[in-house]
Amino acid sequence: MPPPTSHVFSILCFLSVFIFTSSSTPNTITLPLSHLFTNHPSSQPFQTLKLAVSTSITRAHHLKNRQPNPIKTQIHPKRYGGYSIDLDFGTPPQTFTFILDTGSTLVWFPCSSHYLCSNCNSFHNAPKSFIPKNSSSSKLVGCTNPKCSWLFGDNVQSRCCKNNTAAGAANCSLTCPAYTVQYGLGSTAGFLLSENLNFPGKILPDFLVGCSIVSVYQPAGIAGFGRGPESLPSQMNLTGFSYCLLSHQFDESPETSDLVLHTFSSDNKRTNGVSYTPFRKNPSSKNPAFGAYYYLTLRRIVVGEKRVRVPKRLLEPDADGNGGSIVDSGSTFTFMERPIFDLVAQEFAKQVNYTRAREVEKKSGLSPCFVVSGTASFPELRFEFRGGAKMSLPLTNYFSLVGKSDVACLTIVSDDVAGPGVAGGPAVILGNYQQQNFYVEYDLKNERFGFRSQSCKTRV
Repeated sequence: MPPPTSHVFSILCFLSVFIFTSSSTPNTITLPLSHLFTNHPSSQPFQTLKLAVSTSITRAHHLKNRQPNPIKTQIHPKRYGGYSIDLDFGTPPQTFTFILDTGSTLVWFPCSSHYLCSNCNSFHNAPKSFIPKNSSSSKLVGCTNPKCSWLFGDNVQSRCCKNNTAAGAANCSLTCPAYTVQYGLGSTAGFLLSENLNFPGKILPDFLVGCSIVSVYQPAGIAGFGRGPESLPSQMNLTGFSYCLLSHQFDESPETSDLVLHTFSSDNKRTNGVSYTPFRKNPSSKNPAFGAYYYLTLRRIVVGEKRVRVPKRLLEPDADGNGGSIVDSGSTFTFMERPIFDLVAQEFAKQVNYTRAREVEKKSGLSPCFVVSGTASFPELRFEFRGGAKMSLPLTNYFSLVGKSDVACLTIVSDDVAGPGVAGGPAVILGNYQQQNFYVEYDLKNERFGFRSQSCKTRV
């Protein structure tokens, strides 16, 4: 039986409304809205809403910009005037002490049970040796391994591959050549290994490390943090690293500070309170060793309020790569070429009224030295860099009492090469003694050097 007319009319009306709504706004939902505070009404609803909005946005920023935790290891001040870190190599790990050195690139440790170190008795503790046979991940680096060329150049195969004339092909089954590295007074020599570098929760396989068999005047292995593919920052793909060097009294203090290895950084992000100056590259390709250094543009040296008139040509590398300034954690005292040092020393002598201690100068090798009584007062020493960064040194970073006497000496050194020019290499080397109680940042991603004065007993 057909439906009543009234029922048909009602159905048609419903369908017309549904079709009209769906065709004009196909994605519209017409359900009733609900109240935010139905069950637990708030006395201050808008403050509650504002807090929810704020925390949601903050959480979103955290999730969008979340960075991996940096890797930290401890820095130890040493009696020989340097700073060391401990690193774990091998499987299972073997722990060794390394000198933190931003002026070199190779990472190496004393190696094998036959390790020999000449003139190392003055360092008291004999260094422990890595034993390759005790590590399941230890491998000699072959001549054809691309990492061999990091130390020996692209033509290394011509040195270690013998022509097999009978077979008419090259026999390149030999290992990478032995290395020799010079460090001021000391040196080391050995073979290259591929090994695991271990950090808590992180293993870096196939890390290139030197297995030194013989060394001269080396208190420990060296962790090269300079510029170069074989350096620790390069092999770890670090975007930067930072440290804060505790004040040392040339002793084995149990106190430590942090070396922070950064694996991620935001573009151009600045650390609070840090002044930055850009790194610069040495323009010369004549001496590849200069390419390992972190060069800075030192604009001015100021003693008190007096600018020391250092010729500009001494503060910038010339066409041969000589001159300019570098920062080096492996040097103890800051070094200045004689023409620069003499100007700085003369300015201190002009502004200081203390009596010169000539005898102490002869015995210590430091100069100038002054006889002081009670509280010593000396003019401020300030380094001014490109970009406006100014490093005002604490007095204890550039004048120190010598022994138990009442004589204070300038802890900046020079050699006996006198004359109007630069003897060779960097003219100014900013050593670790002058970096004490500064937070120091090597921002490799943004190619800049940063620092701020602070107590290094406070963790960074």
